[in-house]
Amino acid sequence: MTHIDAGAELDPVHPVPVPATPATGLSAAEVAERIASGQVNDVPVRNSRSMADIVRANVFTRFNAIIGVLWLVMLFVAPFQDSLFGYVIIANTGIGIIQEWRAKKTLDSLAVIGEARPTVRRDGVALEVGTSDIVLDDLIEIGPGDKAVVDGVCVEADGLEIDESLLTGEADPVVKQPGDKVMSGSFVVAGGGAFRATKVGREAYAAQLAEEASRFTLVHSELRSGISTILKYVTWMMIPAATGLVITQLVVKSNDLKESIARTVGGIVPMVPEGLVLLTSVAFAIGVIRLGRKQCLVQELPAIEGLARVDTVCLDKTGTLTEGGMDVTELRPLNGSDESYVRKVLGALGESDPRPNASLQAIIDAYPDAEDWRCTESLPFSSARKFSGATLSEGNGESSTWLLGAPDVLLAADDPALAETERLNEQGLRVLLLTRAVRNLDEAEVAQGSRATALVALEQRLRPDAADTLRYFAEQNVRAKVISGDNAVSVGAVAGKLGLTGATVDARALPADKEGMAKALDEGTVFGRVTPQQKRDMVGALQSHGHTVAMTGDGVNDVLALKDADIGVSMGSGSEATRAVAQIVLLNNSFATLPSVVAEGRRVIGNITRVATLFLVKTVYSVLLAVLVVCWRVEYPFLPRHLTLLSTLTIGVPAFFLALAPNTERAKPHFVRRVMRYAIPGGLLAGIATFVTYLIARHYYTGRDALDAETSVATLTLFLISMWVLAIIARPYTWWRVALVASMGAGFLLVLVVPSLQDFFALRLVGVTMPWIAVGISVVAAAVLEFTWRWIDRRVPA
Repeated sequence: MTHIDAGAELDPVHPVPVPATPATGLSAAEVAERIASGQVNDVPVRNSRSMADIVRANVFTRFNAIIGVLWLVMLFVAPFQDSLFGYVIIANTGIGIIQEWRAKKTLDSLAVIGEARPTVRRDGVALEVGTSDIVLDDLIEIGPGDKAVVDGVCVEADGLEIDESLLTGEADPVVKQPGDKVMSGSFVVAGGGAFRATKVGREAYAAQLAEEASRFTLVHSELRSGISTILKYVTWMMIPAATGLVITQLVVKSNDLKESIARTVGGIVPMVPEGLVLLTSVAFAIGVIRLGRKQCLVQELPAIEGLARVDTVCLDKTGTLTEGGMDVTELRPLNGSDESYVRKVLGALGESDPRPNASLQAIIDAYPDAEDWRCTESLPFSSARKFSGATLSEGNGESSTWLLGAPDVLLAADDPALAETERLNEQGLRVLLLTRAVRNLDEAEVAQGSRATALVALEQRLRPDAADTLRYFAEQNVRAKVISGDNAVSVGAVAGKLGLTGATVDARALPADKEGMAKALDEGTVFGRVTPQQKRDMVGALQSHGHTVAMTGDGVNDVLALKDADIGVSMGSGSEATRAVAQIVLLNNSFATLPSVVAEGRRVIGNITRVATLFLVKTVYSVLLAVLVVCWRVEYPFLPRHLTLLSTLTIGVPAFFLALAPNTERAKPHFVRRVMRYAIPGGLLAGIATFVTYLIARHYYTGRDALDAETSVATLTLFLISMWVLAIIARPYTWWRVALVASMGAGFLLVLVVPSLQDFFALRLVGVTMPWIAVGISVVAAAVLEFTWRWIDRRVPA
């Protein structure tokens, strides 16, 4: 192969090389000079929001602004207890900030562990540095799986092939020669080399594309988008209801101005489901913290939710079902080849690759290099080719060219050696074929006419936890598809050892069209001889049939599929490129961590669906009560202190515990529909029952303190119905759920019987008749609610 002096860069106009960074890289003095002048790769780490962003996101919200203005009004016109809702908002916001800050600390500490550490050459010595420590003109060494973290110009190339598909959309790898541009965000698929950094920091191409990696795929969160939709409709409902309430209380009813304002605010505040957004953020944040303790880096928070919704998980065999290392179990010479000679060839081939993959590393461990053999030219391994090669100068001065790779790719279909390969594959062994080539390495059909020399059988180490993880997915009705570049029979044997059953398919026989491929994928379980582009196509085909797909992998050949999958999961020991595009990185390289991620996602989805119903029942009955008050032109039945008490006991405190409780329910789609089909009838019943009680009380009570008595029985009715809603939401019951509901009821009872609390909350039940009427109306409403929700469960699918 042709090489150009590593210390030269091709001038774009003149073909004569011009001086550039020496092959030894920058000196320590030159590095210090560039750091001093600010020529460093100072792109901010994107793993989490800054503290300022966290505070801003939690404080400056639309509903905080509404509540804040109303709180300021109440501080001036009403007693302290009517402004309690403002302090609750401050507490909620503080909790949100603290929890997200804890999640940020967890993310940042894990990100340091999983951070890419490029190799740079300085003073002639190769050393690993942090991404932010790269300076302008640094000489950066790259090999298979490495991602270019800055822009540069190639100065050394040894069969260097770079995939730029994440930037340009072009799927085919680009062969790089000295003088060619290297763009940040691209990654090496074969070969190796070095490039000089020409643009660092925010000037780099990928940095200009929104801090790289995350801009390629942002995980869709049905929870977040659903809550945004709900809040949009709530806002539109609030505007006319609140306007009518203001007019009614301030104009139609000639009450004391301060009390009219207080009752107006009391009607508006409960319309705002302010705690719903907080609890969603807290649930995600605590999920990140819990998974962080298990060495699982969640690069995009909604990925926790996404994996819980997955119904198909595509697994790469190597590095996922098997451990990275392999062992040579047998060397079988073919066509009368001498075994001792073959061992020397394999040893020299192993030394020819500076960055050997797991298969070649096993060969290096088994067959040490002969000192008098050396490599004069090499062809790096590529997932698309399925083989590598080298031209060797033997100890006796002769030269020979060898290929090492997949037998069914290098051999003709009728070659007798394939039968032996098949027998070894059926035992779950990985088999490589060594052939002697008759063509030059740079020829397109280099494998044509080559002579089979030996078979090398490799045993793969199964992950001890893989079988249990696959069993978990099967129990959860999540289909597992093993997609590998290895021989299909070998992959099928490995999958069989792990208890995975189903048809084994050679991907070379798969239909090219998406529909045909999707049908084949539905029928098969194990797929071998899959090319990187096919992996990507297979993910797309599954998605076209409505499947939510997760893809796991650790090799550079998995990057395209990881990028396109709904959720990409990378091993921590995987290539830098896979970690960059994955939403979840398993830093402990344990496939067994995935069930924990699924469980965490289900906890978040199931619990937020529960507590969202609580919040939105309150919103519905608040809007309804405002409308009824406007239509009947009466005083609003509640002061802010009453609704603060009700919200705290029936929603705020219980929702916090329910949102963080264990929950193994299977994640279900249509979040908005599922929540609203319960919230609307629940809110309507609560609002109607409360207003009926209030109207009856208005006819029953007379005198100066009648309004306070009317408010007290209306509050009792609303509390009892809200408690029944909570009791339904808390099912299925456990001891702590029963204790939670009971303690909330005890809290309200305490307010009713302690004189100081009665005065503080302006709650005093007058007489016996009207309170018992309130209880009776509440019981009837609770029975109707129970029947209605059960009917909805049967007749109105989510």
